Amino acid sequence: MRLMSSFVLLLATITAANAQSPEPPLSDRRLTVHTLVREDIFAGFMANDLVRFARGEKNVELLLQDRADQRGNLLAWRGSAGMYRAVLAHEAGNATEFLKRIETARAAFAEAANQTSGNDGVAAITGGTYAVLADRLPEPHRASAWTDAYSNYSLLWQQQGSAIDKLPVHHRGEVLGGLVQSAQRTGRTEEMMKHLDRMLTLLQGTPYEATAQQWKANPASAATTKVTCKACHNPGRLAPTLASLQK
Repeated sequence: MRLMSSFVLLLATITAANAQSPEPPLSDRRLTVHTLVREDIFAGFMANDLVRFARGEKNVELLLQDRADQRGNLLAWRGSAGMYRAVLAHEAGNATEFLKRIETARAAFAEAANQTSGNDGVAAITGGTYAVLADRLPEPHRASAWTDAYSNYSLLWQQQGSAIDKLPVHHRGEVLGGLVQSAQRTGRTEEMMKHLDRMLTLLQGTPYEATAQQWKANPASAATTKVTCKACHNPGRLAPTLASLQK
């Protein structure tokens, strides 16, 4: 479960719109579907690089045809991409397109959650997508988005909470940060504070600590700030993984 313990993960890996990336070798089954599509999808999220984002969308659909054993994960990536398209439609003032996109994205997430195999990343992808994008949705849709985020981060906590102190910094930070943020956004103040204390204990000296301390000292600041996306997701990056396989 470490590979996808947090979606959001993952977001700090894209730092510029013109970031370079090799063409994902879709036929290489040594690579996970996450490694093949993640960075292109996040090029859209982080840098609004819609060329790379479109490549990611296309590759998700190709992999759905070729890697049926990974259907759950790939449907979650489809939902993630669709949710970003919904946000873009909303921000462009296209209400009809927004409703079409968000309904399709939610259907993909729901289908992904119902898969019984090839689904190791579904909770992380779904929860992380909402953690990044929920506040950019129209106000009537935010509450349900944060509720879904909380449900998925709670599932991750059930799966990984007992070993959270053994996970890499990014994984620790994003699982706990997602729990804290989604609990705050859904009015679960007591639970938010409990996990915030865990962050302060388990993430001392990391990029997560400063925001966690700010939330602890001034809980009102949590409404307009984020405690996720504070460190890079390095395991499973495409270029270094390919280089390692070629040795």
